Amino acid sequence: MSKPLTFAMVAGEASGDLLGAALVREIKRHHPDARCYGIGGPGMIAEGFETLFPMERLSVMGLVEVLGRLRELLGIRKQLRETFLQDRPDVFIGIDAPDFNLALERNLKSNGIPTVHYVSPQVWAWREGRLKKIRRSVDHMLCLLPFEAEYYQGHDVPVTFVGHPLADQVAMEPDQALARQSLNLASEGPVMGILPGSRKAEVARLAELFLDTARQIRQKIPSIRFLIPAANERRKQQLLPILEGYSELDIVLTEGRASEVMAASDAILIASGTASLEAALHKRPMVISYRMAKLSFAILRRLVKVKHVGLPNLLSDKPMVPELLQDEATVENLTNAMLKALRDEPWRQEVTGNFADIHRTLKRDASVLAWQAIQSVIGKYDVR
Repeated sequence: MSKPLTFAMVAGEASGDLLGAALVREIKRHHPDARCYGIGGPGMIAEGFETLFPMERLSVMGLVEVLGRLRELLGIRKQLRETFLQDRPDVFIGIDAPDFNLALERNLKSNGIPTVHYVSPQVWAWREGRLKKIRRSVDHMLCLLPFEAEYYQGHDVPVTFVGHPLADQVAMEPDQALARQSLNLASEGPVMGILPGSRKAEVARLAELFLDTARQIRQKIPSIRFLIPAANERRKQQLLPILEGYSELDIVLTEGRASEVMAASDAILIASGTASLEAALHKRPMVISYRMAKLSFAILRRLVKVKHVGLPNLLSDKPMVPELLQDEATVENLTNAMLKALRDEPWRQEVTGNFADIHRTLKRDASVLAWQAIQSVIGKYDVR
């Protein structure tokens, strides 16, 4: 009897866990006895993944913030490298987290372990010099966005455009009434979703800003209700004491259930990141905002070559989502933008149509295509 296949993976945050969970499920569909292990979150674990470290230890954002955790991150990567070199998995799959995964992939590839990177680093937006590192580190790149695949094809990097698993999971016409029912909300009346991020630092910087905005909106729309889906139990415990200062808003706080919150909402105030794409797939008007350490933002502003940071805008022929970042992220600005998102019906209809086009582009059975590409590199270096 042949030895079961082994798949080493590292996902660094909630969005990577979502991709990883769908991929582990697809792998297990073909190879129920396969071992999938490394670093993953609750979604991957629920599919039978074995995590060697808590995923949250990798969840850090911003150049300055990373420096404060550098020793710990390097230590984790060293332990993973030693484990994988000893175990000799059939393939390593780095899910996003390029600053952590690419160096690990390069070392594993140079030692005869095939490597796949799932979610392209934004080399088309900044730090294009990483392309050389990618060539040395990655046997196959899996891209979520169509223009990324075109970029790699032009630079002779093996690539597959797989679309996005979220586009496969979210209905083309989400049922708002059903979502509200599942959250025990009355079907009528305005609802605003508030998503201040999945990382501790994001919630620390954005939660009160978003809640102050909600307080201003309540003054304009007294009947409005607010929903916040905490990314996990840690974020829920972080949010609870903050919400005590906003008790008059009667906010519904859930653990997880972000998809239901998005479907139930009329408009969403959201931190920049993958969640903004999910909101677009739910066809919900939104306002994207973000704050980070001032030094990190100053450095990134000089390096980034694109005009927009939100995925809905990057994927759209006509960018429509307001992006209020750093100093522009004020209560007044966010309130005005959210009132438009809630009240301007012609604009809301245009946004919905725009998001439907994005959904059709990304709906490609991503996990199936990813699995097919991964199969193409297994055995490349005859490690079995």
